[in-house]
Amino acid sequence: MTSRRIIFRVHAIQRMFERNVSVQNVKKVLQSGKLVEDYSEEMPFPSGLMLGGRGAHPLHVVVADNKTADEAVVITVYEPDLSRWKSDFKSRKK
Repeated sequence: MTSRRIIFRVHAIQRMFERNVSVQNVKKVLQSGKLVEDYSEEMPFPSGLMLGGRGAHPLHVVVADNKTADEAVVITVYEPDLSRWKSDFKSRKK
């Protein structure tokens, strides 16, 4: 995903600003993070939830794959909350 153009939705930019997450933090997750949830059936583009890190803090990035335009579209960015995620931040609590 690193060679693709990265597009940030307004929602993602707002959340990044609120949460003090840099573009570099997001790029790092897109380059070396792990896919933890697959939303390949989503429309208009297949998407997924990626897990990476920002220093010692976990970071989730929801990204859509616009293959036609060769773009990765960042939908939202957040630090996962332990009240909703297991300690590995890969699985939701039930």
